[in-house]
Amino acid sequence: MNDALIRYFPRVDYTPCWQAMRTLTDGRTVDTADELWVLEHPPVFTLGQAGKPEHVLNAGEIPVVNSDRGGQVTYHGPGQTVIYLMLDIKRLGLGSRGLVSAIEQGIIDFLDSHGIDAANRDDAPGVYVNGAKIASLGLRIRRGASYHGLAINRDMDLSPWQRINPCGHVGQPMTTLSEQGVVLDRQTMEQQLVTLLAKRLGLMPRTAPAPDWYNDISEFPPAQHSPAP
Repeated sequence: MNDALIRYFPRVDYTPCWQAMRTLTDGRTVDTADELWVLEHPPVFTLGQAGKPEHVLNAGEIPVVNSDRGGQVTYHGPGQTVIYLMLDIKRLGLGSRGLVSAIEQGIIDFLDSHGIDAANRDDAPGVYVNGAKIASLGLRIRRGASYHGLAINRDMDLSPWQRINPCGHVGQPMTTLSEQGVVLDRQTMEQQLVTLLAKRLGLMPRTAPAPDWYNDISEFPPAQHSPAP
């Protein structure tokens, strides 16, 4: 298994986090460790490379950012865990489809461990519970490495999703872990999900401190997480 550094953040603005992902990816060598960044964003809508502005129905006071990930429009906000995956997919022996499948299956494994029957869809990346979307995916692969990642709804306010067509799908219902009867503190939930994702991806997780770019911009103290198993 390949070691992967797991970095936990309380909350970080979208744009500096995105810039840091690109910087890490552009500077990678064959020896660069894989990293997973586990965090929350303040409220933001992001449009992927194929994103159509008309899928943003009424942004209101929530900012809209044009991103370089795949996919259409999505929402990030408090109560949602985002995991960015900076992976050398060549080293892991994964293609783009294999990477998406491994991420989706890791989320499905986590939900199954809490008695939730979830599934993916061939026509729309993500994970669904009885047709309602509980987790979204949006990735970018460049020079054999991935960045961006997944978002899973813990106990968030779902009303901002009504201001967009989620991932370009009109009327797509959304759901959360709490709606499905899963009530976990954020730290426990994130560690469980990271463990199952790492297993699917063939990674050995090692908790690491917040990087310099975060310490430079953040007004928040580093999150306190115990080492991943």
